[in-house]
This record gives sequence, structure tokens and C-alpha cells, in this order.
Amino acid sequence: MEFHEKLRQLRLQKGLTQEALAQSLFVSRTAISKWESGRGCPSIDSIKQISAFFNVSIDTLLTEEGETLLPKKNRPWERYVMGLTDLSAALALLLPLFRVKTAAGVQAVSLLGLSEAAGYLQIAFWAVGVWSSLAGILHLTLPWDRWPFWQRNRRRLSLLTSAAGVMLFVISTQPYAALYLFVGLLVKVFFLMKKP
Repeated sequence: MEFHEKLRQLRLQKGLTQEALAQSLFVSRTAISKWESGRGCPSIDSIKQISAFFNVSIDTLLTEEGETLLPKKNRPWERYVMGLTDLSAALALLLPLFRVKTAAGVQAVSLLGLSEAAGYLQIAFWAVGVWSSLAGILHLTLPWDRWPFWQRNRRRLSLLTSAAGVMLFVISTQPYAALYLFVGLLVKVFFLMKKP
């Protein structure tokens, strides 16, 4: 159970409204609402007050089986970096990233012009492009705080999608497309490694 769920459960067990708890902790009702929805994080002083008020240890409030349950700081730029990087996979439809052998030699074509590849490869290429584009749209539009599954797994899904695309293009000997997605993957990793 995460911190915001524990706080809500403790409040309800005492039969308190958010307003009543806010008055007891000397904070606003909005602060309690943010803490319980997981959109905000209480200060250390507030955590101490919550611990004392409900007579539970800080460790009980903040950890579960060795994991810290406080939400990570919101990094608004992350949403745009991840979303735009995923969405850029749609450019594969227009950019000449796929190589085909012709009588004149090797030629670069867009995914729309790739008719010589095996049917299963074309389906896989389209699946990567469509899924990456969909992930980008979700990153840019989905309200994170209302979808707990998406909030917990959005980074992982985005990175796995890019890595799977890179592997697919490497295995199918499409170096330009693989390099294109690999650069996007590096951008994501770089921005996720930056400290907030």
C-alpha cells in the first residue's frame, strides 16, 4: 500500500473528513487532498505530525518491505521528452529509414514505400510505429494522477517499446531505422537519469 493510500485509510478509520484532518495538522484541506491522491508529498514536518496524530511510526507510513512509498518529485518536462520522443516514431512513415535492394543497388525508402519486405516484418514495423506513436500520445495527454497503472509503468513501457523497436530493426537488418530509434532511446535514458 502506498503512502497516499495509507493516509486515506488512517483518516477514514478515525472517521475524519479531509477538512477535520487538515485542521488537526494545521494545513489546508487542499494539501490533504493532494497527499491522498498522490499528486503531492507532505514535508518532513508534516510527516512527523501525521505520524504523531495517528500514532504510527514514520517507517510504517513511508515504507513497505524496504521500499520508500513517498511519490517521486513531479518532473513536468519528462512528460514532454518521453511523449515527443515516442511520437517521433511516427516520422518513420515519412522518412527514408528502410533499405531495400533494387536492380540499381540499395535504396532508402519510407515505411509507406517498403513493399519488398516480408509481410510479417511489415506488420512488425507498423506495430512498432503505431505503438510508439500511441505511447507518445498517452504521455502527452493522459492525466497521470488518474491512472495509477500508467503512472507506475509509463517510463518502463516507453523504454521497452523503444528497445524492442531497436532490436527488431537490428535483427531485420534495417540499420537506419535502428539508429533512429536508438537515438530516441538514448534521449529518454539521458533525461530519466538527470536529477530532478
